Amino acid sequence: MRVLVLALVLGSAGALNLHAPLLPDPALTPGDALTSDPAVICTPGYTHTVRNVPQALKEPIYRAYGITSREKGEYEIDHLISLELGGSNSARNLWPESFKTQPLNAHVKDTLENTLHDLACSGRLTFVQAQQAIAQNW
Repeated sequence: MRVLVLALVLGSAGALNLHAPLLPDPALTPGDALTSDPAVICTPGYTHTVRNVPQALKEPIYRAYGITSREKGEYEIDHLISLELGGSNSARNLWPESFKTQPLNAHVKDTLENTLHDLACSGRLTFVQAQQAIAQNW
C-alpha cells in the first residue's frame, strides 16, 4: 500500500506543477537587451518586427531548467526583459514561465511589462531602468 501511495504522489508531481520555476535562474537567464531606444521600442508594432524564438532554441531552455515534460499551455518560453522593453531573443534572456503557478505567473508578468512599457514610453522612467528592474526583481 505504501508503495502504491508513493507511486501515485510521485507520478502526479508533474501534473501538480510542484517544481515549476517561479523565477528565472540568474545563472541561466541573466537577461539581455537588444535596445533601450524609446524611438524604436515605442513605435507601434515594434515587437512583431523582432519576435523570433525558434522551437530549436526553446527545447534546450526547457531542458536547462529541468522541464522534460509539460502539458500544452502549462509554460511559455518568455523573455525576462520583454521585447516591449527592448529585450532580445537570445538564450540569455529566455526562460520557461508557468501560466499556472501562484502568485507569480506569465499573466502577472505580462501586466507588469505593459505598465513598465507605458511608464518608459511616457518618459516617467528610462528603458534602461525598466530593463534593470525586471531583470533584477522579477
